[in-house]
Amino acid sequence: MYGLAILAQDFAVTTPPPTQAHEALAAETFRRSRGRWRWIAFAVAVLAVLAVWGRFAVPGSTGGEVVARVTLNGTITTNAARQQLLEDLIEDDRVKAVVVAINSPGGTTAGGEELYEVLRRLSAEKPTVAVIHELGASAAYMTAIGTDRIFARRLSIVGSIGVLYQHINAGKLLDTIGIDFDKIASGPLKAEPDINEPLVGAPRESLGQLVEDSFAWFVDIVAERRGMSRPEALALADGRIVAGQTGLDLGLIDAIGGEHEARLWLEAEHSVSPDLAALDVWPRPDNSFSLIGQLIGGATRSALGLPTEGPVMLDGLVSLWQVEHHP
Repeated sequence: MYGLAILAQDFAVTTPPPTQAHEALAAETFRRSRGRWRWIAFAVAVLAVLAVWGRFAVPGSTGGEVVARVTLNGTITTNAARQQLLEDLIEDDRVKAVVVAINSPGGTTAGGEELYEVLRRLSAEKPTVAVIHELGASAAYMTAIGTDRIFARRLSIVGSIGVLYQHINAGKLLDTIGIDFDKIASGPLKAEPDINEPLVGAPRESLGQLVEDSFAWFVDIVAERRGMSRPEALALADGRIVAGQTGLDLGLIDAIGGEHEARLWLEAEHSVSPDLAALDVWPRPDNSFSLIGQLIGGATRSALGLPTEGPVMLDGLVSLWQVEHHP
């Protein structure tokens, strides 16, 4: 305590009293700091306005004619926002054509059907063309045939016409670890198949019919859109995948090429000028937050709790090409 008192006394003696110069410097520092905070507040307000504008701006709002580009990457599922955007393109006179860029192994049967149906409506009003990059299989191929013409690279992967339902029988595992799985159901096929039983009997027949119904529709639209007889389409619908060149020989695609060749076709067949800008309309740039995203970066968006893309979990009937991994 004595030492502390001495220190306090020394400090009082050695610290000079405030002067007018000190007070003026403090006031100037405060004024500058307040000015900086005003500029920061203004910048935040501008970013907020840009963010709101970017979120609600209508795709294609460049004021001139464009070719819209819809990109489908990864697993396909139903998507209400994507569906509405494609419906809006039908009525948008600025959009002179639509390029559907595909790189997908497929996805749910309902997701593929949704895209196929809306692309058929869109194609009735303006030219559409699919460009398959690395992969366009199963539900992604179902999507591609909804357009007027399909381009793919010679070594792209296309096809896998088919539908599947997967079941895991974990009965032996549950027995080993001592878990007894039981249930009460309102009917014999409710919540079937059980995860602790093989897929046999009535559950297998029921699910088999579900797969066959979806498969029959898939084969029918392939035959219709690709100008084949049903037996011809059925012969290709064993789930096989083929390279783009083989797909061309089999009639699964129309031409070898990418977006450049697709734009040349649009010019030759539909008089769509190659000088028109290609405008990305889906997915909305940077989750419809492109302007603020470019300014503050992805890490900050994550800190703010904005949604980010994640893996898609599929449960049920799918049209999906997949590579089995074996040890």
